[in-house]
Amino acid sequence: MRKVSADLDERCGLRVRRVVDFEGFAAQWEPSLYFLVRVQTSEERRSIEDLQSTGLDNLAWVVSDQLEIGDIVVARPFKGELIVLLRESDTHHALFLTNRCNSNCLMCSQPPTKEDDGWLVEEALEAVRHLNWHPQTIGLTGGEPLLLRASLRRVLDVIDKSLPQTAVEVLTNGRLFADASVVPEVLSGLTTKVRWLVPLYGHANFLHDFVVQAPGAFDETIDGLLTLQEHQQEIQLRSVLISPVLEVLPELALFVARNLPFIREWALMGCEPIGFALANREACELDLVAWGATLEQTRRVLRTYRIPHVWMNTPLCALPQPLWPQAQKSISDWKNVFAPECEGCAARQNCSGLFAWHERGWKPAPLRTMETTEVNL
Repeated sequence: MRKVSADLDERCGLRVRRVVDFEGFAAQWEPSLYFLVRVQTSEERRSIEDLQSTGLDNLAWVVSDQLEIGDIVVARPFKGELIVLLRESDTHHALFLTNRCNSNCLMCSQPPTKEDDGWLVEEALEAVRHLNWHPQTIGLTGGEPLLLRASLRRVLDVIDKSLPQTAVEVLTNGRLFADASVVPEVLSGLTTKVRWLVPLYGHANFLHDFVVQAPGAFDETIDGLLTLQEHQQEIQLRSVLISPVLEVLPELALFVARNLPFIREWALMGCEPIGFALANREACELDLVAWGATLEQTRRVLRTYRIPHVWMNTPLCALPQPLWPQAQKSISDWKNVFAPECEGCAARQNCSGLFAWHERGWKPAPLRTMETTEVNL
């Protein structure tokens, strides 16, 4: 999530607020919501402080040129910064629900912790309550959101009620749907439009279980996928392209085509060079160009069986050109960058680019600047 430096009102507190401008805050003011008024002069700041002195404790001021009107934020006054939870101009919108997880994936970009972080659910609910714009899609992520059980359903129901036109994507390993007690808590009577993003890393238990570092995970994942299908839920299968996965990727594609034909699509994703991936570089750091033949073979299998698929988190120059039509610009706005090699590249407008931390990690392949004559999207 995006961090923004700011000069903050000490009374701001650790709570969710909607950013408004000084001229327009009166029209948006409601007693049940909290507002952060972006001021530009000392007179505007004093006006907010005068209102505070009359008992309006849901107002606070901020000075920052990095905020946008309508941002949903949480302040950290002691650090002089804000966390932007949701921003309308972003391409991707997501809420982080928990850092706990029942897997320990080799390439996890958000290494799990065991501490109780139930406050994140309340923060997410407050963020939704403070929205005055409607995202096309909101992602719910972690950690493992299914660990929240009924609390996850509560978030889904609130989004459905508050933002009925907004679709939801839940990033989950799906394993807990193998537990009969979890299924009714989350899925029974669910009316929210949800796409479940579920990873699969091999076509046999020892392959998948090794990548996620959890014995029995493969069987639970397959059970979870079948449960989602039984409840007529939309599924996007996901696979991160690290060495243990690439070594069996065509075989995995055949498994998916023959056993999971009901998935909406399969996302094949570049590895994010952060978190556990840095500790497992021998498995995660690779040159995707060297795997081009494997990627093209996988594409042929998927096209033969008519399995919709997309390539994500990977610059175009790391992929064989036949894959480009299915390549998506998928890296979240706040962590998406381009390298110096990308300057002047004819493919840049349609390219996913890189994760911001590639310099302390690695690039997915040697980058190159392409001429117009090479680009045929």
